[in-house]
Amino acid sequence: MTAKFRVFATCDIGEAIEVLRRRGYEVEVYPQPQAPPKSLIIQKLKSGIDGLITTLRDQIDAEVFQAGKGHLKVVAQIAVGFDNINRADANRYQVPFTNTADVLTEATAEFAFFMLGTLARKTWTAEHLTRDNQWGYWHPYLPFLGDEVTGKTIAIIGTGRIGLAMIKKCAGFDMNILCYDPAYQNHEYVKAIQETMDLRHARGIQKEKTSIKYVIFDQALAQADFVSVHVPLLRAGESATPTFHLFNEKTLHQMKPTAFLVNTSRGPVVDEAALAKALKENWIAGAALDVYEKEPLPKDSPLRDPAIADRCRLFPHFASAGRITRLSTDPNQGMAGRCIQGLIDVLEGNYCGDVTKMPYVVNKEGFAR
Repeated sequence: MTAKFRVFATCDIGEAIEVLRRRGYEVEVYPQPQAPPKSLIIQKLKSGIDGLITTLRDQIDAEVFQAGKGHLKVVAQIAVGFDNINRADANRYQVPFTNTADVLTEATAEFAFFMLGTLARKTWTAEHLTRDNQWGYWHPYLPFLGDEVTGKTIAIIGTGRIGLAMIKKCAGFDMNILCYDPAYQNHEYVKAIQETMDLRHARGIQKEKTSIKYVIFDQALAQADFVSVHVPLLRAGESATPTFHLFNEKTLHQMKPTAFLVNTSRGPVVDEAALAKALKENWIAGAALDVYEKEPLPKDSPLRDPAIADRCRLFPHFASAGRITRLSTDPNQGMAGRCIQGLIDVLEGNYCGDVTKMPYVVNKEGFAR
C-alpha cells in the first residue's frame, strides 16, 4: 500500500484524481470551475498538504511556499507553461515543481493551424452572414474573399516542440517556411523537411517547389503571409533575447499589410494595445489569439473592439483542449497523466529520490548536488 499523502488540486483533472486515490492518496479537489482564491490555497497548505496540483491561473510564490513549509513536497502544474510559479522562491524553499510539456505538442500545433485557416478564409464572417440570413446571392468576389493557405509563406517564430510540429503541418500544405528562433536552431529537422518537400515535388505530389530555412527576425516578418508564434515568455533580465511584447508597434509595422498573426504561445508576447491599433489602422490583415496578457480576456480589452471583429479571432486558451491531450491518465498522452506522474515521482521517491533525474521536474537546478 502506498504511503498516504495529502494532495490539494486547484481544479478537477478528471480520472487522474481517482488514480491517485486508488494509490491511497487523500485528494481534495476545488469544486468550482474558477480558480480558487490564493487565501484558500494558503489555508490548505497550512493544514499539511504534501502535494499541490496547480494551473496557470494560480499564483505560486514565496507566500504559498511559506504556508507549506515543512509539509509541501511538490507542486504539479497541469500546463506546459509555468509563468505563474516563482522559480526562485521554489528553489529557496526546496520545492520541486513539474509541468506537462510535450504531450500537448501536436494538439496545440494542430489548433494553431486551424486558427490560421479560420482567420484567412474568414469562416467566422461567412458563418455569421449565413446565420444572420444576409446571404442573398452567389457572386465570384462579393461580399468578400478570403485568402488561401496552400502555397503561401509562413514564419514560424520559435522552433521548440510546438513550432516544429507546426512546421510539419505547414509543409503538408505546400507552404514556404521561414524559421526564427533566437535560442536554438534545429538544422537537422529543417534539412529533413526540405528533403521531404523536394521529394513531394519530384514525385508530383506538390506542383510548386517549396523551401524552408532559418532567417533573422526582421526578414521573417517582412516576407511572411502568416506569422505563427511559438516562443516561451521571457522578460527583460531573464534572457538575452526577451520575448515580452516581442510583437509591438515597431514589429507589427514590419509585417506585410496582407499578413496574418497567430499566437498560441504566451499572451504577453503580444502587446495587445499595439495589435488592436494595427488591426484598426490596417497595418496587418488579421490576427487570431488563444492566449492573452490577462486571462480571462477583460471586458474592456481593445481586442473586443467591434471595429476589428471581422479580422480578429479570439479563443479561450483552447489550443490543447483535446480529450486525450487534456485528460488521458497515460503520462505519454495526456496532461493529466503527466501531471500526476510528476507528483508521484516526487512524493514516492522514484528515480532513487533524485529530483534531478525526474523527467517532469522543471527546477532541477535547485536540487543539483
